[in-house]
Amino acid sequence: MKSLQKNFLYNVLYQILLVILPLITAPYISRTLGATAVGVYSYTYSVAYYFLLIAMLGIGNHGNRSVAAVRDDREKLNKTFSSIYSLQVITFSIAILAYAIYLVLFVKDNRLIVLLQLIYVTSGLFDIGWLFFGLEQFKLTVARNTLIKISTVVLMFVFVHKPSDLWKYTLIMSAGTLFSQAYLWLYVKKYVSFEKCSVKEITSNIKPVLILFIPVLAYSIYKVMDKIMLGNMSSYDQVGFYNNAEKIINIPMGIITALGTVMLPRMSNIVANGDKKRVDDYIRISAKLVTLLSSAIAFGLMGVSSVLAPVFFGDEFIACGEIIRLLSVTVFFIAWVNVIRTQYLIPNKRDSIYLTSTMVGAILNLIINWMLIPKYQANGAAFGTIVAEFSVMLVQMVAVKNELPMRKYIMSYSPILIIGLIMAVLVDRIGIKLGVSVSTLAIQILAGGFFFCIATIAYLRISNDEMWRLGVDSIKKRKKSS
Repeated sequence: MKSLQKNFLYNVLYQILLVILPLITAPYISRTLGATAVGVYSYTYSVAYYFLLIAMLGIGNHGNRSVAAVRDDREKLNKTFSSIYSLQVITFSIAILAYAIYLVLFVKDNRLIVLLQLIYVTSGLFDIGWLFFGLEQFKLTVARNTLIKISTVVLMFVFVHKPSDLWKYTLIMSAGTLFSQAYLWLYVKKYVSFEKCSVKEITSNIKPVLILFIPVLAYSIYKVMDKIMLGNMSSYDQVGFYNNAEKIINIPMGIITALGTVMLPRMSNIVANGDKKRVDDYIRISAKLVTLLSSAIAFGLMGVSSVLAPVFFGDEFIACGEIIRLLSVTVFFIAWVNVIRTQYLIPNKRDSIYLTSTMVGAILNLIINWMLIPKYQANGAAFGTIVAEFSVMLVQMVAVKNELPMRKYIMSYSPILIIGLIMAVLVDRIGIKLGVSVSTLAIQILAGGFFFCIATIAYLRISNDEMWRLGVDSIKKRKKSS
């Protein structure tokens, strides 16, 4: 449990860094490049992301799960790593060639930007984060990402000053990702040795990675395809609005993502050892924790959205406020699905449920985008994402309702949801009364945060909830150890 807490702490600290850095860079980049250039970057990145995604297949989750299951046996670990990475080399060699063909034959506009995105596609060839996640070596990956992220921020301020510097921004972002992936190879020999694998050993990974790839691809349709459809059916400005709104949602969501990142290898190892009680305990506590966190995040963003957008991105991005408010709803669905997927479905190899739910979400998203984007533009894409995320959650919850009482865990925290809703109304009233300014945003955040924390602590204490007891026990243990 101690190592789990440390890994979660490492990831939370890193996610806090990811919160702080966009608070610095997003306003600067939005004002420096403008909506159109931001849209061009987002569009070309989304296309490059699909090449990388297809090449990666489901190797990330499959590799993470497989390494976690055999990490105590060095011989099996070597074979597992070698066979999975050999497949990765093959798929990325094909993807890089395919992207080059796409660039030469199909790209007419922004060719330099598209060319620089090839560096990003190539970075996937060196991505072995799944090995270190499976080994639960989170400190190393966090240290690497922290160094690279800070370096890219410094380079942005030094070299990006006007819309024509878009190519510099793209180069910095793509090269940063490449260096980040390549850095981990300095430590590979310490944990694993590469061994020659037979064709049979390599191809044995194809079926599981394809099964895990389909839901990843489907999920990307309503996380990335939105921008591509907006670019083709609307304008680059709308892509820029949607991209920045989504960026705001993703900043605090990193904390919930950190929980899933840490819990996947741990739960895979526990499931492999057959400890069902620990599985149930971890999932129950995680469900309560993400409900609490998502209430603070979602309702907080709803309350500040109309002030946050113009203050954070500039008056050119006022339209982001409404998009942020719409996308805030998805925070709940993403948080609950994160627990089901990373702590139950993937560790237990219930990939068919994962596959079905994301396929349903992707199909609904494509249909709604096609219907609404022409008229409602970025708002239409946001509504499509809401429906998609809700449908994914609903399918997964129904599929595991007899094994995993997620609804019971969530409803036990309905008072927390009410507290969050009251906070959102309070914060929104403050914004209407004081008007758009930096000081208004600061007051909203402080007032909302104070109210939510006090009300939540009071509820947990009065109800003597297990989260309260766990917190008290943790404080007592730290006092004794000090």
